[in-house]
Amino acid sequence: MRSNYLFTSESVSEGHPDKVSDQISDAIVDLFLSKDPEARIACETLTTTQLVVLAGEIRGKGIMDEAGNWAPGVPEEVEATVRATVKRIGYEQDGFHWETLKFHNNLHPQSAHIAQGVDAGGNKDEGAGDQGIMFGFACDETPDLMPATLYYSHRILHRMAADRHSGAAPFLEPDAKSQVTLRYENGIPAAATAIVVSTQHGKGYDQGEKEAELHAYVKKVVADILPAELLSDETVYHINPTGSFEIGGPDGDAGLTGRKIIVDTYGGASPHGGGAFSGKDPTKVDRSAAYITRYLAKNIVAAGLAKRCTIQLAYAIGVAKPLSLYVDTHGTGTVGDDVIEQAIGAIEKLGGMTPRGIRTHLGLNKPIYERTAAYGHFGRDPEGDFFPWEKTDLVDDLKAALA
Repeated sequence: MRSNYLFTSESVSEGHPDKVSDQISDAIVDLFLSKDPEARIACETLTTTQLVVLAGEIRGKGIMDEAGNWAPGVPEEVEATVRATVKRIGYEQDGFHWETLKFHNNLHPQSAHIAQGVDAGGNKDEGAGDQGIMFGFACDETPDLMPATLYYSHRILHRMAADRHSGAAPFLEPDAKSQVTLRYENGIPAAATAIVVSTQHGKGYDQGEKEAELHAYVKKVVADILPAELLSDETVYHINPTGSFEIGGPDGDAGLTGRKIIVDTYGGASPHGGGAFSGKDPTKVDRSAAYITRYLAKNIVAAGLAKRCTIQLAYAIGVAKPLSLYVDTHGTGTVGDDVIEQAIGAIEKLGGMTPRGIRTHLGLNKPIYERTAAYGHFGRDPEGDFFPWEKTDLVDDLKAALA
């Protein structure tokens, strides 16, 4: 590993068109899981000027039958959920308005051929909802054991959104992006060399005193979020570097579910298997296995077994047990990576990391997903049923398995 380098991560706000799509897709997941915890959901969303389109495959009791007939009242609930999500984000613009946008629902029944491979039956356990590789990561750069560049990028935009919703920054509109570049010395964040924030804004905030007010506000947010020792007169700020940003969100750029997978995970600090999370029920290992690998990596670092940890799992569609488990502590481990792999395999409560075992241990068959779809799926505070993969309750089990 290099010790001295520059590294950058970006985040996008809840009003970014792709994130609007992610939040709608996950709101539909939550709606259907609230009706049937065993529902199968793959919901994709397209957003553009005054339009939201849903497409994908579903199956569940009280939702849709195998012939594609909706249960009474469910289509109306779907549309109401979509509009409520857009309203919560804050879009009431001529080009994208929660109340007046056009809506098309093209969800249809799940393929029977997929169902027969995934469902449990006879002596066959429930199989993975798809093939693929999933990665989890943790490091000791921040309290939440996340890469510092992404940690600060998320928090800048989350703070700005909170100020927009509260009225503290009424000149802000929902769409925004951030980017943080840090200089690392001896592998530790030493200085912020560049901060980029582009935010949609009200009329007139691209010139004169109003532009100065916007710039001063952004710099104040950055100063509140980043540790003071990382900021200096040498930190370069790029605030709305293209100039005006009045037209934004789905009106400015079409949005699609699953296009911000690096923002959703580790900001480029870790490999990515390529699968998106939002819109998928937890039988899809793109989602659930990515959560369990984060859970494992975070607990390994929290247990003091490494300062940095990457974990990979691989699955075949319809097959319950993972094909492989790989641990890499990047030379920071206190025991061998192979020893950690063996310890993970020995922890019975993980259920062999089958799809059912993951869902059971983490409690994933619940409507907990809409709030994951903006500001990252990882590095979040676990609360009640939400973000269970962020808990560090496996530390003692890991230590016991290594004893």
